Amino acid sequence: MRPLPAPVSDAALLLVRLLLGVVLVAHGVQKLGKGVDGVATGFAGMGIPFPTVSALFVMLVELGGGVLLLLGAVTTVAGLAVVVAMAGAFLFAHAGLSPFVDAGGWELVGVIAAGGLALAAAGPGRFSVDALLGARRAPARHTAGAGVRE
Repeated sequence: MRPLPAPVSDAALLLVRLLLGVVLVAHGVQKLGKGVDGVATGFAGMGIPFPTVSALFVMLVELGGGVLLLLGAVTTVAGLAVVVAMAGAFLFAHAGLSPFVDAGGWELVGVIAAGGLALAAAGPGRFSVDALLGARRAPARHTAGAGVRE
């Protein structure tokens, strides 16, 4: 089987970035409403080490990383940061539980991590800030059908 044609692949990557970005920003805004101290207190209750630093990191990844993914900017870094944050969420809050989110399970953090990893691996697609900046830097490197990578 062949991969999707470039225009369809670019549209699919855009859809993944938009959906993942919206979910991350929504969770970041939710944490922002609790404030760093509120999030850190919750993290401390879960046994997360360095709860204030961890709270700041997760809030930055969810808000900042979510916005970066929406734009398709610094996609590899943002995607990998999402994977790290979700790995922490899995290890400290969801491991050993049912996979189902309604039972406190890991399915949501797993899907978010998989999306971040997929975007880090595949790149943001043509409809992104990364592609726009890449085209301005080195237009001779882009060939028909070539994927956009950071």
